[in-house]
Amino acid sequence: MYGKKVKLRAVFILSIFISLVLVSFLIIKSLEENVVYFKSPTEIKVLSEVTKKKIRVGGMVKKNSININQSEVNFVITDFKNELIVNYKGSIPNLFEEEKGVVAEGFLQDRNYFKAVKILAKHDENYMPPEVAESLKEN
Repeated sequence: MYGKKVKLRAVFILSIFISLVLVSFLIIKSLEENVVYFKSPTEIKVLSEVTKKKIRVGGMVKKNSININQSEVNFVITDFKNELIVNYKGSIPNLFEEEKGVVAEGFLQDRNYFKAVKILAKHDENYMPPEVAESLKEN
């Protein structure tokens, strides 16, 4: 009924379509596993259930809340409505200070306690490293 060329084209087009679907599926599945959600302390307080997925929590470091022990740092992240206690083991970034923005990546233990595996200090668009600021003042 159909010639050899038509069958070959149909097989070729079908194989390309199946390949595209498979590649799309693999990309979406890979992104799904690596996506880290960003939440504020208020969003965490209203969660219906505490998940074991890695999330990011962002807010301001509460004044007088940083407690540094030998290898561990405890502090409170606030969004000025709710607060979340954060525990972190490791070195903290240089920009990490009280009343400054911070993003902590890790796992939620309950609605009040967060175990961080990474701390990211935030700064505004006007930030300038101290060394650069000093050299500009001298010149």
